[in-house]
Amino acid sequence: MRIIGGQQGGIIIQAPTNLPVRPTTDRAKESLFNILQNRYDFENLSVLDLFAGTGNISYEFASRGASEIYSVDENANCVKFIKATAQKLKFENIQVIKQDVFSFLHTCTNQYDIIFGDAPYALTRMLEIPSFVFNKNLLKASGVLILEHASALKFNHIAQFKEERVYGQSCFSFFYV
Repeated sequence: MRIIGGQQGGIIIQAPTNLPVRPTTDRAKESLFNILQNRYDFENLSVLDLFAGTGNISYEFASRGASEIYSVDENANCVKFIKATAQKLKFENIQVIKQDVFSFLHTCTNQYDIIFGDAPYALTRMLEIPSFVFNKNLLKASGVLILEHASALKFNHIAQFKEERVYGQSCFSFFYV
């Protein structure tokens, strides 16, 4: 995987093979950040990266100047890797939280400009995430929730759902306040 843009654009990051992850492809990530770049000024953004895995999305936001990035994952090896990589790349704006995502969302009281979630595709609780986010008012007024998921999964029955973008077997669903 590589960082697509920003200060560290072009840097290749090699994750250990023992991590239980499926990183967002470079093509899909580049498309996602092209969409976001047209809607947001990355400086001063507060970002929540759920199921952070390798930290791939967190690094991209950090490289582009987001002021606060919170990376949440329950796997100790993923957390260790994200912390080490963020330190190596001097991304002081990344805070790593080792916790189950649903436990985190249950107790979270902060608000974010962007919440990104890339759960394991087999996770059946994925459909619960928008409810947590919107019932707990976790997005700022102009915020967006973006979920990456298998293209067969549909969220269009949720009131805040606005659009989806499909990239091969992956899909990004966008939800707005």
